[in-house]
Amino acid sequence: MARPRQFDEKRAIEAAMRAFWSGGYEATSTQDLCEATGLGRSSIYNTFVSKHELFDKALCRYMEYKGGLLGELLASDLPARQKIRRLLWQAVETPAGDPVGCLAVNSAVELAPRDPEVAARLRRDREWRLEALRGLIDAGKRDGEIKAAKDTRTLAHFVMATMSGMCVAARGGADRTVLEQIATTALDAI
Repeated sequence: MARPRQFDEKRAIEAAMRAFWSGGYEATSTQDLCEATGLGRSSIYNTFVSKHELFDKALCRYMEYKGGLLGELLASDLPARQKIRRLLWQAVETPAGDPVGCLAVNSAVELAPRDPEVAARLRRDREWRLEALRGLIDAGKRDGEIKAAKDTRTLAHFVMATMSGMCVAARGGADRTVLEQIATTALDAI
């Protein structure tokens, strides 16, 4: 008879998410995951089958976390340009306890070229974010905050690319001043 689980699976996925976010997929060993989650190797493999499956669950959790933040921002009463500014500043200000950079961006660079499942998951998330940005930009155009002549789709891609680039720059050691300058320049271009 199998023993009942003695741990919180959601908490383990959250801890694994932070480990992968900090170290990347390849560099995060099973031992790192054991230390992060507080689980033994057998508990990890009995519950998640493989490192890849645990990573997939961690990536989904990350997307839920970041998607929730985006949803809250979009639902707020702030004007469109202020919402875009807050999005850009998310790449400037790393919340306490969060690793530097972006797990989705890191995974797109590290895994997507050779892992079709991860690539598809990231593509669906990116498309959702782009659609949300297009709606936000269209609202800004209607309210006169963003010039009507600017192409909505292009601006949405520009904001996403800027945020991704800022995450890579931060991960590479760019300081806050540099990140603020990038965000300010991007906002001026919108």
